[in-house]
Amino acid sequence: MRPGGYQSGVQDMEFDRFVAGLDQPMYVLTVAGTDGGRPSGCLVGFATQCSIAPRRFLVCLSKANHTYRASRLVGVAAVHRLGAVDRELAVLFGTETGDEVDKFAQCEWFEGPDGVPILAHCQGWLVGSIEARLDLGDHEGLLLHPTHAGPSDGGEPLMSSAVTDLDAGHPAN
Repeated sequence: MRPGGYQSGVQDMEFDRFVAGLDQPMYVLTVAGTDGGRPSGCLVGFATQCSIAPRRFLVCLSKANHTYRASRLVGVAAVHRLGAVDRELAVLFGTETGDEVDKFAQCEWFEGPDGVPILAHCQGWLVGSIEARLDLGDHEGLLLHPTHAGPSDGGEPLMSSAVTDLDAGHPAN
């Protein structure tokens, strides 16, 4: 133990206790289909603004899912902020896998800038060019340079605590 009562390495259980109280907004990341393929999208719980000047947004995408593989083929992505009333979108994009299901056949959407799919009913959306891809362990960080944004209603966001009961379409890691 170091002076001040801290250890130099964090154990999984200690880390889990630290993050257990975090309640983060939920998002859906979408990317356009490539080579005539269908678009792809998934529920994302790790995302944040990461710079003021220049403005940048970081979205962390599980390497286990279909959307990750689809995102490797494109240069633009859309991030949709979910509101508390958007739980059905969270269920669709969080519990189904694009490997087996066309999620976009089950919701209302339209083609946005650079062909990226935009969900018609969400709290707000942001389209950005993928400026960098960061290896973050079992996730890849997509650093987005915002290029377009849709209206935001400013309502109550859907938080991670509201979706802890969902079974993911793919294992988390």
